[in-house]
Amino acid sequence: MEINRIKVVLAETRRKNKWLAEQLNKDESTISQWCTNARQPSLDTLLNIANTLNVDIRALLNSTKDNL
Repeated sequence: MEINRIKVVLAETRRKNKWLAEQLNKDESTISQWCTNARQPSLDTLLNIANTLNVDIRALLNSTKDNL
């Protein structure tokens, strides 16, 4: 199950994993794991990602409910 949309939002904002890693002072492999949903960032980190990418935090998450 894909929980986050970090990879999609990076593509939409024309940013790369390396750029995000530099901005957040994280290892590029960590960003890669988040992008593949192998691992999930903490909520605090997710908020930092949203702020760094200048998007609403909800844009980084897939809905857990089906549209009715």
